[in-house]
Amino acid sequence: MPADMCAFNLSANKEFAMSIPRSRVRIRSAVGVTVSVLTVLTLVSSAFANVTVTQIGADLYTNSTSQHQTQVEPDTFAFGSTIVAAAQTGRFNDGGASNICWSRSIDAGVTWAQGCLPGITKHDNIVNPYDRVSDPAVAYDAKNNVWMISSLPLLEAGGVHGAAVVTSRSIDGGLTWLAPVVVTSVGNVDKNWIVCDNTSTSPFYGNCYTEWDDNGDGNRLHMSTSSDGGATWGPGLTTANNATGIGGQPLVQPNGTVIVPVDNANETSLLAFNSTDGGVSWSATTTVTTISSHRVAGGLRTGPLPSAEIDGSGKVYVVWQDCRFRKGCKSNDLVMTTSTDGTTWTPVVRIPIDGTNSGVDHFIPGIAVDNSTSGASARLAVAYYYYPTARCTSSTCQLNVGYISSITGGNSWTAPTQIAGPMSLNWLPNTTQGRMVGDYISTSYSGGTAHPVFTVAAAPTGTTFNQFMFTPSTGLFSGAAVLTAGREQPVPNAASDHAAPQSPIVHR
Repeated sequence: MPADMCAFNLSANKEFAMSIPRSRVRIRSAVGVTVSVLTVLTLVSSAFANVTVTQIGADLYTNSTSQHQTQVEPDTFAFGSTIVAAAQTGRFNDGGASNICWSRSIDAGVTWAQGCLPGITKHDNIVNPYDRVSDPAVAYDAKNNVWMISSLPLLEAGGVHGAAVVTSRSIDGGLTWLAPVVVTSVGNVDKNWIVCDNTSTSPFYGNCYTEWDDNGDGNRLHMSTSSDGGATWGPGLTTANNATGIGGQPLVQPNGTVIVPVDNANETSLLAFNSTDGGVSWSATTTVTTISSHRVAGGLRTGPLPSAEIDGSGKVYVVWQDCRFRKGCKSNDLVMTTSTDGTTWTPVVRIPIDGTNSGVDHFIPGIAVDNSTSGASARLAVAYYYYPTARCTSSTCQLNVGYISSITGGNSWTAPTQIAGPMSLNWLPNTTQGRMVGDYISTSYSGGTAHPVFTVAAAPTGTTFNQFMFTPSTGLFSGAAVLTAGREQPVPNAASDHAAPQSPIVHR
């Protein structure tokens, strides 16, 4: 297909100066569905911290109502040598973005093509039904050879609210995307996620599952199932105990059991529920653990949402930010628990990035697990943001991106690596919940190496920001273990350093 070409031109300094043709192309497919594609001719890498990184996203929108040259909250999924990433692009202050834009590599992260999803927001095409969109999540259906991006369209009338959960589908390896399929348009929805059953021996091979909560109903949790590559979706089902929550990330075991780690509605406990019948019904939630969290300084938007992945044997790993190992809850560690059945979970352990008296604050993790490995030799990788000094202010906090990995299923870890930063908080787009890089970031394995995708900011140019999706220019290998997990015990009676929210939380 013909397409305009777009070249990134990043300067050698840390200001990421950009020269990007402001053009998009619309292509009419053979079946009469409008698709959008933008390919990248070249990507110029820049060196930050200890890793060379490549910019893989751009903001081509110019509407005056959102903050531009911004991308936030990337998610990724990898299958074979293909990696697809998606992020909010053109972030609004009070929720959502101008559109969801994607980046795709078919050579394990060496080169990337990019574009934006068609058929969702008016900023992409005035005839589209929605005003904004948020919360991208990426999945792949191996049985039907369909890539999917789940997202959360918003409407402004009556106050900005979640109007639907939709699934955008690609049937050509993530290069072009069809008009979105509505999964639900009931309630005031939030924090969707998607996964597919890709084990050929599973009795539910080819099923895909979308999770969301309804903030208009106290964050009631819902699950919907598709068995035709996301073309149609079943009704939104609740759990057996009609549970509420936020930020669920469903995962599928090789036997077809779906396990969904999720925070409760106030982000004070980690819960889990499951389905053993291909999404026909969903169990009651069980409480995995309480959450103790430090309020991150400087007004940065962040919370203890789970990041979850699964290894080749079906063992589930869940990571989040938590202060239970820090005296006085003065900063957050990244902590982890695992389960082989979604019901019984291991004691929470600290990922030993640094000492418990270090004063470093760690948050917004994105875990990857190499699903060709399992058990005591499972390869894990975690990207995350951090402040070197937790006690800082909006003018002094220095935001960095870090990375740590394990080749022992999380029993021991490599030394951490700084990937990007430092960044000043006033370089980040602002929201009603604070300066934003994302409520989550993501890491995926492809070609035997880890590929974190995260947002990096440079100083704004006037009122125009400079914050985009980046990834290491080459995949990151897991090195020799030097740090052992599980040696510390939580501080007795550990508790958050802030009051629990009184109302169900919403993040859009």
